[in-house]
Amino acid sequence: MNALELLLRGESHGAVAWQVAVLSGCIAVAWGVCWLLGRRAPADSIWFGRGTIDGVLFPMLALGLTYSARVGLGAFHQVPLLRIAVPVLLALVGIRLLARVFTVVFPRSGFARVAERVFSWVAWLAAVLWILGLMPAVLEEMEAIQFSFGKSEISLLAIVQGTLSSGLVMVLALWVASALERQVLRDTVSDLSLRKAASNAIRATLLLLGFLFALSAVGVDLTALSVLGGALGVGIGFGLQKLAANYVSGFVILAERSLRIGDTVRVDNFEGVVADIKTRYTLIRSLSGRESIVPNEKLITERIENLSLADPKVLLSTEVAVSYDADPEQVREILLEAARGAARVVPDPAPGVQLVKFGSDGLEFKLAFWIADPQNGGGAVVSEVNFRILQGLRAAGIDIPYPQRVVHLTSSAKEATG
Repeated sequence: MNALELLLRGESHGAVAWQVAVLSGCIAVAWGVCWLLGRRAPADSIWFGRGTIDGVLFPMLALGLTYSARVGLGAFHQVPLLRIAVPVLLALVGIRLLARVFTVVFPRSGFARVAERVFSWVAWLAAVLWILGLMPAVLEEMEAIQFSFGKSEISLLAIVQGTLSSGLVMVLALWVASALERQVLRDTVSDLSLRKAASNAIRATLLLLGFLFALSAVGVDLTALSVLGGALGVGIGFGLQKLAANYVSGFVILAERSLRIGDTVRVDNFEGVVADIKTRYTLIRSLSGRESIVPNEKLITERIENLSLADPKVLLSTEVAVSYDADPEQVREILLEAARGAARVVPDPAPGVQLVKFGSDGLEFKLAFWIADPQNGGGAVVSEVNFRILQGLRAAGIDIPYPQRVVHLTSSAKEATG
């Protein structure tokens, strides 16, 4: 007779009442402990979640207390309600663990949300089968379903167990990697790019070790992977060499810090700020909101302008032509004053003016000036300086000459106009 039948056939309501009281007490104690310990926990904590009971610790404590009560009281009385509560809390622990780890590690991943929902349905289905006493029969049927792989046969139960154990190991590996990144790397490594490189390396290493451990746990001979490793090496050498080069280049960029998150760079006339450095590509976002995905190999093998690597100051310039009747020194002072009055132009290095050409229409001057925030763009600064130049020249009565053209009239044109 399963726990649900025992609960439905209870001889008295008093037995159910004290089991409800015990279960409520276990849940209350678990909530109290989580409330006391989680008052100062961050909002993204895996243990406590956003609302104390939203993390992993609450269902784990409730499960531990309920199971202890079931074992202790089960030696003297029938405790069907506590037996039913154990698989429910166990399913809740698994769902909370997967949900919280995925939320922290993959905050904006759609696949993580799908995996969470699928696991939730599987966990609740397993809990219902356990409560109804149908789990042993289902396991026997799954064991009887065999699949042939060459000369080997494997049951559906082994596949499911291997998948669950592998998933559990992967989730724990991601949890450990996330904890190391937040608790250790955040305090010891101040550089964001270097911290990301260390985080990616730790996560990849732990996932590889977890994958090998999961394969070993389900009975896979790891020595057979040597052949697969050789085949994979040949595949990388030929078909996947570009992909492998991008991954290696990503780690080189993060390790050398030739490009860092927040740097202003120019790649193929596309200028923007490095928003993120992935293991395969780098995301560059321009001031207009456009984003460019650049393979990491390109950033290693080609010439890239990093406007923030050594000195963030950037030189900008504008040109203007004035009448030959104008005083060059007066024009020079007007241009310098226009540059000095602009908000984003830095005083050191100082702006400079050059008389670059005696043009056909007038004297051509070039004004050069520096800014210290190229990530905010240079077009607005040049526009402000041009407005100030125009105002200064008009206030001084200096003309900006119109283009001059010479028109030659032929004899037939003269007769036509005469």
